[in-house]
Amino acid sequence: MADRPVRVRFAPSPTGPLHIGGVRTALYNYLFAKKHNGTFILRIEDTDQNRFVPGAEEYIASALEWLGISATEGVVNGGPHAPYRQSERKLMYHEFAQRLVDSGNAYYAFDTTEELEAMRKRLEAAKVAAPQYNAISRSSMKNSLTLSEDETKKKLEAGEPYVIRIKIPRNEEVRFHDIIRGWVVVHTSSLDDKVLFKSDGMPTYHLANVVDDYLMNISHVIRGEEWLPSAPLHVLLYRYLNWESVMPQFAHLPLLLRPDGNGKLSKRDGDRLGFPVFPLDWQDPATGEKSSGYRERGYFPDAVVNLLALLGWHPGNNQELFTKEELIEAFSLEKVNKSGAKFDPDKAKWFNQQYLRKASNADLATMFEKEISSHIGKDTLSLKGESKEWGRGNYVEGVCHLIKEKAHFVNEFWSIGSFFFIAPDTYDEAVIQKRWNPTTKDFFGKLNSELSGDIEFTHTNIEALFKKTAEANGVAPGSVMQLFRVLITGMAAGPALFETIELLGKDEVVKRISTALEKLK
Repeated sequence: MADRPVRVRFAPSPTGPLHIGGVRTALYNYLFAKKHNGTFILRIEDTDQNRFVPGAEEYIASALEWLGISATEGVVNGGPHAPYRQSERKLMYHEFAQRLVDSGNAYYAFDTTEELEAMRKRLEAAKVAAPQYNAISRSSMKNSLTLSEDETKKKLEAGEPYVIRIKIPRNEEVRFHDIIRGWVVVHTSSLDDKVLFKSDGMPTYHLANVVDDYLMNISHVIRGEEWLPSAPLHVLLYRYLNWESVMPQFAHLPLLLRPDGNGKLSKRDGDRLGFPVFPLDWQDPATGEKSSGYRERGYFPDAVVNLLALLGWHPGNNQELFTKEELIEAFSLEKVNKSGAKFDPDKAKWFNQQYLRKASNADLATMFEKEISSHIGKDTLSLKGESKEWGRGNYVEGVCHLIKEKAHFVNEFWSIGSFFFIAPDTYDEAVIQKRWNPTTKDFFGKLNSELSGDIEFTHTNIEALFKKTAEANGVAPGSVMQLFRVLITGMAAGPALFETIELLGKDEVVKRISTALEKLK
């Protein structure tokens, strides 16, 4: 087992948008495969056709592509084990179900829906804690264990609907080792005879995933904690199919919890809690209901990856920011926690802020220009080069450099720095009421004259001139600093003031002060 090549799979069902808990599962599989030079497979488990949602598979593929969690083989790029959709492999599963029947480890069950409901009611009336089809109740049901061989054969030949159920043994312990949780021991009295093969000719998840994992040589099954109760059944299937020697190692990941720690963070939480639980926007094709995604909210994909990696795993030091390469190098299943991880939406914003600050000004400018255009028109963005007009190039990059420290998202840039593109026509009322008077008006008139003169318009020169003019006129620089900002930007707070003034340029700054002196009588 130690020398076995690492092959892992992420196998979502196309029943709706991919939840960020599922993204984390895909990420951990991806990191583990990369760490061990292994193979990461994307497989679609669509055996439950009643829950199939159009567009869900495409959504899953697009979400993983946006996040850079790329599969080595699978539904997107093919591979030696194609097809990778279980609905396209369905003809082969009956063979393995039949093998289990022939070996006495599974059986045909002909019970109708009404008979199953009657059985549950009988067990409930008898105060049975968990009414289920199991080693005890099956003896009173219509199946190949209670029917004669001839009766069973006649029903099959007549085409009577049936399912194939696993025959769970009585009074046994099923033991398996989980990489995260250690040894897990489950008594078979708590297990029921799950359906392996349905009357519609499709396998259930339980049979299909075990068969596919075997045929695809999966070495490790890394999946969510919600599958832990099913693991004993899967172990028995490996045993009954004589595949126990190549059974994958299991690792069941902890739950993602709501911010208050009260329960699992579910798909239904969505925008209800004020933050996305999906990587991309999603519109339900049946109801038209829309749910927001991290991409459309303005998150960087690497920030989402970094955030999710640390929800349940940590290398044991104080590092929080990782490149994908660093995550691959540091990741190990042994350092995944057993307990659930609370999702912190404020921490998610913090991660995005760190990646925004690390982004190049050129990349941020490319993103920001789209929003600028929506506010002031594309024609105003036609200039090139180093012009300080409202054009591309260094000016917009300079704006991004100044305002990115104040933002969590690029889509906040306009609200923070619209004054770089549109001169203010209103001024922060609280600052004006507190600071604007004949003395300060006279000071800014003199300052504007000085700024209009022969000065190299750099932030250091502007700051020095501001302080010199204030002192010459008996004004404390600190008492008019905020007012200076308001006259230039209209706002009481913002990015570094003198760097802002330098970027706006002499002509624009002098014009704005002159306008303010006219408006503020």
